[in-house]
Amino acid sequence: MRNGTFRAIAGVLLLAGGGLLTGCGGGDNSDKVCADAKQAFQQYVTQVQSAPANKSEPWKQATEQLAGKIDGLAAKAEKAELKKALKDEANRFRTAAGPVGSGDVSQLDQVLKSTPEQIGKACS
Repeated sequence: MRNGTFRAIAGVLLLAGGGLLTGCGGGDNSDKVCADAKQAFQQYVTQVQSAPANKSEPWKQATEQLAGKIDGLAAKAEKAELKKALKDEANRFRTAAGPVGSGDVSQLDQVLKSTPEQIGKACS
C-alpha cells in the first residue's frame, strides 16, 4: 500500500472525528450514545495514526473493531433513527474492512467521508 493513501485517510479521519456528532441531543439516551460514538471514532483515529501506513492488517483490525463498537452502540440506542444510522454505518465499516486488509482503501475512504453526516443527522 502507498503511504500517501493511508496518510490521506488519516486526515479524513481527523476531520470525521472532530466534526462527528456535534448536534447530539434528545429526551432519550441519544446524548450518551452519540458521545460514546464520537469517542469510538476518536479512538479509531488514534489507532490508525499509529499503524504503519504500509501494513494493511492493523488498519483492517481497527476498522473491524470500530464496526463492532458502533454495533454495540446501536443496540443501546433508544431512538430508532439513531439505532438505524449506527447499524448502517457499522455494516459499511465492516464491509470496507475486507478490502482494507488487501490494501484497497477506496471503500473505506467513501465510508469515512459520509459517516459524520449520516450519524450526525441521527444525533440531532
